[in-house]
Amino acid sequence: MLNSAGVAFRPVEGAGDPHGPGADTSGALEFRLLGPVSATRAGTVIPLSGAKIHTVLAVLLLARGALVADSRLSTALWGDAPPPTSNAQIYTYVSRLRKALGNYVQIFRKGPGYVLDARAAKIDLFSFERLERLGRQALEENRHEEAGRLLGGALDCWSGYALENVTEHLLQFERPRLEFLRAQALERRIEADLSFGRHRSLVPELLSLVARFPMDENLRAHLITALHRSDRQAEAVQVYGEGRRILDEQLGVVPGQLLSGAYLRMLRGERTDTPRRPHVLLPGRAAAFTGRTAEAARLRSLLLRRPAGPAARPRAVLVTGMPGSGKTALAAEVAHGCAEAFPDGVVHADLQDTDGTARPPAAVLADILAALGETPDTRQTARQGLNELVSRYRALTADARLLVVLDDASSGVQLTALLPAGPDSALLATSRGRPACLPAGHTMNLGPLGDEDAVALLAEAVGADRIRAEPAAVRDLVRYCAGLPLALRIAGARLAARPHRTVARLSARLADPHTRLAALSYGNLNLARTFGRALARLTPATAAVLPWLASVGPGPFTARLAGEVTGLAETEAERALEELVDGSLLLAEPDGALGEDRYRFHPLVLLHADTTPRRELPR
Repeated sequence: MLNSAGVAFRPVEGAGDPHGPGADTSGALEFRLLGPVSATRAGTVIPLSGAKIHTVLAVLLLARGALVADSRLSTALWGDAPPPTSNAQIYTYVSRLRKALGNYVQIFRKGPGYVLDARAAKIDLFSFERLERLGRQALEENRHEEAGRLLGGALDCWSGYALENVTEHLLQFERPRLEFLRAQALERRIEADLSFGRHRSLVPELLSLVARFPMDENLRAHLITALHRSDRQAEAVQVYGEGRRILDEQLGVVPGQLLSGAYLRMLRGERTDTPRRPHVLLPGRAAAFTGRTAEAARLRSLLLRRPAGPAARPRAVLVTGMPGSGKTALAAEVAHGCAEAFPDGVVHADLQDTDGTARPPAAVLADILAALGETPDTRQTARQGLNELVSRYRALTADARLLVVLDDASSGVQLTALLPAGPDSALLATSRGRPACLPAGHTMNLGPLGDEDAVALLAEAVGADRIRAEPAAVRDLVRYCAGLPLALRIAGARLAARPHRTVARLSARLADPHTRLAALSYGNLNLARTFGRALARLTPATAAVLPWLASVGPGPFTARLAGEVTGLAETEAERALEELVDGSLLLAEPDGALGEDRYRFHPLVLLHADTTPRRELPR
C-alpha cells in the first residue's frame, strides 16, 4: 500500500500515536510535518493561510521546545534577503498563530526569539521517530515480526512529502534530512519483512518502488531477493539486467556490492527457503499479561543485549520473589516475546518435582537434551555421570542461539550445570531466593503489585464493567490481597466463576483474617499450599520458628526481639531469620538506628504463620 508520496506502508493498529493504542485523543491538538504542515483540533483542521505562517509553525515545532531566534525565523522565511520589516512581520505571524491555536499550546517571547510549548499536542514527526527507534532496536535484536510492525507504523505517520507547504528556504534545509529518515525506515521495514519470510507479499510493493526509483540499488537488491525466494528467478535476472543497464547509461557505474551480492546469491541458489522459526517449548503465556510492564521490558533488554568482546559469555538473568509473586508468569511472558531472537529454540525445565523436592541436574539436562533433538534414548542417560551430560550439552549449545528458561531454582549448582555454552545464548531462571554460586549476571526481585496494576489484573479476570460497578469493594479486596499476584488471580478466578455474586461478598470474606487464607483458594490455586511448599524447603528448625514469629506482628523487628519471642539465643534467631529471608518468606529491612538488621512480614505470610500450628522449639 502506498501513501500519497509513493512510500509503502502497512496500517498498524495504534501506530503513530504517542499516547498508545486505544488512547482517547479526540480532543487533542495535532500537528503534521510529514506532509503538508497543518494543525487540527478534535479532527477539524485549523485554518492557517500562506506558506509563511506554515513555515513559522514548522520551525517552532522542529525546535522541540527550544528557543528559536528571530534570525533563524528570518532565514527560514526570506533566506539571505529579509525585508526591512522582517521583525514586525515575524511578530504578526506569531500573533496569528497564537490566535489560531488558542490555549492548547503556548508561544511565548524569550530573549531574542520565541518558544513553542506543545508538550500536550500530538506531532507526527515525534511519533515517527519513536516508532522508528523501537523498530530499529527490534530489528537489531532479530525480533523481525515486531520490527516490521513498528517500522510500518512509523511510515504510516507520513501523509506526503515532508513540509510540502513551507518556503523554499526552509525546505532546502529540512526536507532532505526528513526524507532520508523515511527512506531508512522503509529500508529497515523491508529488511524485517524479508527476514520474517514475507517475500511473496513484498514483491508487488517492491516492483512499484523500483519502477518509481529505478536507480536505488538497495530496493532493486531487495526485489531480486524477494523474487528469488518466491521461485521467480527469471524475473530476478531481468530486474538485475535492467538495473545494470540503467546505472551504466545514467551514471556510468557498475552495480555495487549489495545489488551484485543479491544477484550472486540467487545464481548460487542460496537461501531459497523461509527463515527457520524457533522451536518454542514453554508454558502457555497469560491471555492478557497485566502488570510488571517495567520489569518485563528490563528483562527483555537484558536477554537481547548482544555480548561483546572475545571473552563474551552467555547472558544469565535471575528473577526472584516471594511465593506467589508471579515469577513464572513473568518469565514465560518475556521468553515468548523474545523467542524470535533465538532461532535455535527456547526450552523450559522445572527444577522442582511436584512434591517440592529439587530435581537432580542430570535429570533436567537429559530432558533439555531431548528437547533439543538428541536421540530418543537421551532420557536414559540421566543415569550417566553429570560431567558427561554437561559436556554433551555444552557441545550442543556452543554455537547456538538458544534461550533456556529454568523455573524454581533452589541452588546455584542446578543453574551452573545448565548454563548454555555459546555467547549468543541466554539463561532466564526464577528462584524464591538468590542461590549461592549463582552464574546470573543480573538479578531482578519482584515486589508486590501497585494498586493500579492489581485492579487491572482483577479486571482482566472478571471484566472492567464489574470492577467499575463496585469501586469501594474492589479497593478493599485489593488491600486484602496485599499486592500478591497469586492472591489476586485466585480472587479473580472465584469472582469469574460466580458472575451473579458481588465483589463486596468476596471482599467481606477476605476482611476476616481467620477466613482470608481459606477464601484464597480455587481449583488448583491455593495460597496456603503455596506457602506451605516454600516452608517445607527450609530446614526443620527454621520452619518451626515461623509460627512463633507471628506474635511479633508485621514488623519491622530485630533478631533480638525474635529471640525473646521464640526463646532462642539471638544468634540462633538471626540464623533462622536469614534463612527465611533467603526463602522469601521474610523481607529484610534497612538497618535500624543501632545498626541492627530488621525484618518484616508480608501480610499474607504473617497470616499463614499465625494459622500454622506451633511445635516446640529445640533449646
